[in-house]
Amino acid sequence: MANTQHKTDIVRARIEPKVRENAEAVLSELGISMSEAIRIFVNQISLRQAFPIELKAPNALTLKAINESATDETFESADDLFNQVNKSDV
Repeated sequence: MANTQHKTDIVRARIEPKVRENAEAVLSELGISMSEAIRIFVNQISLRQAFPIELKAPNALTLKAINESATDETFESADDLFNQVNKSDV
């Protein structure tokens, strides 16, 4: 009978506590542990022989758009905002 156990290595990483907590909350909603998420990530690197997600730094125009408000209008609630958007579509 063949031995089906696989040897595993331990990988350690330093992560800011708040980032780890936020990530764990998201992963928990997905039913995935931090270890499983890291294992999936590393497996994808191995399978693709490349980084599995696109990394881009925003250019100056994108940063300006991110930091600018599209309008000076403010709304008391999301409902008020959506009512205004719906009026604009008519």
